[in-house]
Amino acid sequence: MTYDRLVCANCAAPVSEGRCPVCRANRERLQQEGPFGGLSPVALLTLLVVLVAAVTVLAAYQTA
Repeated sequence: MTYDRLVCANCAAPVSEGRCPVCRANRERLQQEGPFGGLSPVALLTLLVVLVAAVTVLAAYQTA
């Protein structure tokens, strides 16, 4: 999840604005997680399965 849609429970402001220390801490944590930090393990596993299937199809196509 991206922090631009989160609302802080401490100050009721968007986390992306960083109005309070809690907002700033959570914004920093979300920025450090990277692009795949917000994905669930199931989503990551699904992405991996799709990638392996695509590589397998491409390899089968190249040998034919």
